[in-house]
Amino acid sequence: MAENTFTLNQRTVSFLPGQTILEAAAAAGVRIPTLCHLRGTSPTGACRICLVEVAGARTLVAACSTPAAANMVVQTESPRVVQARKVIIELLLASGEHDCLLCPSCGDCQLQDLAFEYQVSAKRFDRRTDFRPTEVNPLIVRDFSRCILCGRCVQACNEVQVNRAISFGYRGKVAKIVAAGDLPLKDSDCVFCGECVQACPTGALSEQKARTTWRPWKEKKRVRTTCPYCGVGCQQWLHVQDGKIVKVTGVRGAEPNKGRLCVKGRFGYDFIYSEERLKSPLIKENGEFREASWDEALDVVASRFQQIIAESGPDALAGVSCARSINEDSYNMQKFFRAVIGTNNIDHCART
Repeated sequence: MAENTFTLNQRTVSFLPGQTILEAAAAAGVRIPTLCHLRGTSPTGACRICLVEVAGARTLVAACSTPAAANMVVQTESPRVVQARKVIIELLLASGEHDCLLCPSCGDCQLQDLAFEYQVSAKRFDRRTDFRPTEVNPLIVRDFSRCILCGRCVQACNEVQVNRAISFGYRGKVAKIVAAGDLPLKDSDCVFCGECVQACPTGALSEQKARTTWRPWKEKKRVRTTCPYCGVGCQQWLHVQDGKIVKVTGVRGAEPNKGRLCVKGRFGYDFIYSEERLKSPLIKENGEFREASWDEALDVVASRFQQIIAESGPDALAGVSCARSINEDSYNMQKFFRAVIGTNNIDHCART
């Protein structure tokens, strides 16, 4: 057998040095289920769903944390592997209140998908019932009764966003994900970017705004767009339901954010439905605003600029570019002030 190849489900596949069995299998088009694996972070082998059978190994091994090696013989769906996964899924279902019909992540839960795929129920094991009440804040709901301690949220926080706001706490059957020594998120270093919510494979973490409105089977439209909040250009999915945005997620693999979003990009979308938004230009006359057309408003601004320059010179004017503008607009703004008006009085509102 050639170097850097191994046998996967009775066929020879190649792998790159440093790749795990999970990564090599994915590159070869072979799916190995997993709950704890988060792309781009260090493997933990926490959920054990990705167990595979390696010839000569004493036990089943976790594909996400086991390096591929030359001459390995691996089976991903042997009877032994399938039986082990069924038992693990049963234990995970018994670890909390996984009542799918009442869960806000019903239909968008990887644990639910695996339970259906392997035809598993949680009837054999007693369920845990010693859960703390769900913590509620304006943006993120943490429901520890649905947490399977896969650690994806911890990795998303510590390795992807590098906020280091949450970690594993306690031990044994009372183990849980904690923030700042088991404080509410609002009292911790959490910046509410929501990366943990996007990484969660169950209903343990959900968005407060979408909790009672969004359901995957009701979603009729998903629109890819650029976040309007700054000039970075983060790519996001707008989840549209009944003609209204009900949820925003990052576009995985897309530049420049690679699926990541900040608190504004993920949660600050409902301003577009505010009744306080201006719907047309306003011109103040005699201390009162009146609606005007764009042509009229722009003519007023241009005439006032010309009047001020004529009376006091170009340095009597100053411009502030909006942080929500794309970089090209900010560039045109400064060029307009420097080259057309003739002043260097130009700044960006992020400076404040």
